[in-house]
Amino acid sequence: MSGEKIQFIVAMTLYMSAVIIIGLYYAKRASETSSNFLIGGRAIGPWVTAMAAEASDMSGWLLMGLPGVAYWFGLSDAIWTAIGLLIGTYLNWLFVAKRLRGYSVVADDAITIPDFFSNRFHEKNKVIMVIASLFILVFFTVYASSCFVAVGKLFSTLFGTNYQLMMIIGALFVVSYTFVGGFLAESASDFMQGIIMFFSLLVVMVAGVSYAGGMSGVLSNVRAFPGFLEFFGIAQPVMANGEQVVQAGRPLFGPAAKYGFLTVVSTLSWGLGYFGMPQVLLKFMAIRKTNELAFSRRIATTWCAISLGAAVLIGMIGRAIYPTAFLTQSAAEKVFILLSTNFFPPFIAGIVMAGILAATISSSDSYLLIAASAFSKSIYQRIVRKEASDRAVLYATRITLLVIAALAMIIALDENSVIFTVVSFAWAGFGATFGPIMLFSLFWKRVTRSGAIAGMITGGGMVFIWKLLLKPLGGVFGIYELLPAFLLSCLAIVIVSLLSPEPSAAIQEEFEKAKVFEC
Repeated sequence: MSGEKIQFIVAMTLYMSAVIIIGLYYAKRASETSSNFLIGGRAIGPWVTAMAAEASDMSGWLLMGLPGVAYWFGLSDAIWTAIGLLIGTYLNWLFVAKRLRGYSVVADDAITIPDFFSNRFHEKNKVIMVIASLFILVFFTVYASSCFVAVGKLFSTLFGTNYQLMMIIGALFVVSYTFVGGFLAESASDFMQGIIMFFSLLVVMVAGVSYAGGMSGVLSNVRAFPGFLEFFGIAQPVMANGEQVVQAGRPLFGPAAKYGFLTVVSTLSWGLGYFGMPQVLLKFMAIRKTNELAFSRRIATTWCAISLGAAVLIGMIGRAIYPTAFLTQSAAEKVFILLSTNFFPPFIAGIVMAGILAATISSSDSYLLIAASAFSKSIYQRIVRKEASDRAVLYATRITLLVIAALAMIIALDENSVIFTVVSFAWAGFGATFGPIMLFSLFWKRVTRSGAIAGMITGGGMVFIWKLLLKPLGGVFGIYELLPAFLLSCLAIVIVSLLSPEPSAAIQEEFEKAKVFEC
């Protein structure tokens, strides 16, 4: 093994050791109660809340998927996605965070998203809880697989080894410390990982700009690619036999395609997804005081603005400096790794690339934990075995976590998976299934249980229908599936709620109490 690879291993080992220590530190507290394991006993501070929410949200997609899109298609698709996400981040913290923190306590102290929806509508037969839990299990299994793809690509590229083996090793590491430490370990390590992600992006961006001779050097190099610097056009790599064509040492692009108003709106709709992201919403529910959320919002928004901008620019820098390094969209997602290994000594590069590992871990642990809790708390304890003890729920959570991780690893076995594509589907699923009903549950007293069920099924189902059946038709159907699914879910909630009897006096009284609740 070369000295370079040894230095990579040492840097990664130091980072992974720190994460394991965090998991072990919180292991005892996490095992005391299911509330501690799943939501940290609602004792998380504002800095940890903000950084953990954003780190768990962005995942390896931020350091691999988004730069890969910018490298492959140019500015438009990446920047409009980033703008949509930034707007969604701010609005979610501004409108949803405080109301959900209070309402989750008022609604019989709900500690999971399915719990909250079920308690909000005073369910007896737990239909909403089961529907919400099933959608969480499906979409978070897909989401976790995207994280495992990211870590597999990272390790296989660094060490020149088998992708599947590296993916499984990385996945097992994530599972091990989440299994032991639960929400507290996940949140504390996410805080650290959020910092590492932030500085990794900044360091690589600054080094890249310097290497290219400043921003003028970056822009002059990519300006030759049609559509690469346009906000309303998109680059079109010329493909042959599955790879981009290279002529005279330069990548070949066709005429830029239009990036019209409808496409811009569709891409901006990524921001709608935030209202339904369980990994973010759960952090809102876990903060210790509602009056600390404003500070958390400022931290989170600043982190997002800088990190998203840096990620887009890194993709552009990569294409400017190494225009023919990656000839497929899947391979382009390794541009952050390429820049890190070429700009820095091996040990420093290993620390910088710990940002990818940090992003992957900070998200996959959240996905696994929330999906496992959806089954253990919402299906196992509430339906299958109502007399289950808190200890039994903990065991069920950990067993479910292992099963979901195994399924995610099976999905992630395909080395050619495009992280951006996998994430976009799961993001749409959560955004359309839970986003509309979350907003209506928090801000419309007239919404009914029947409306909630109709909205969740319509939103989640339409994501599959649009993605698999309508989107291939092209034209107006080519828009991102989140937008039509979100709107149709809202429509279903309103129509069915208005056709249903008004919520009971107890539900309406609880709604009014939640509006002014402080904790």
